[in-house]
Amino acid sequence: QSFKLLGFLDVKNVPCARESVLYGSLGSFVMGLGFFLATSRVRRSCDVAVGGFICTMLGYWVYCRYNLAQQRIRQRMLKEGMRNRILFEGSYLDPEKAKTGSEKSDA
Repeated sequence: QSFKLLGFLDVKNVPCARESVLYGSLGSFVMGLGFFLATSRVRRSCDVAVGGFICTMLGYWVYCRYNLAQQRIRQRMLKEGMRNRILFEGSYLDPEKAKTGSEKSDA
């Protein structure tokens, strides 16, 4: 079953959403508790906890989406390289054939 955060963010189907919410809640707890232990101000600690949730969640969201984009770029390059390898294997455009030079002596 799918869980929608704030009614629009589908946590199950959106990449990085689940991890961002979990790390955000952990950051919220740590920052709020730390501020409370340091100052003993309850209301301000709750404010710090909410700010910590937002900052941690958005920070991890950006980090995770950046890594996901990099991974997709690498996958696309690898897929194209494999397709080119299959396409050019055995032809005069094959880079492995040019490297070995074993079939150059046909003259």
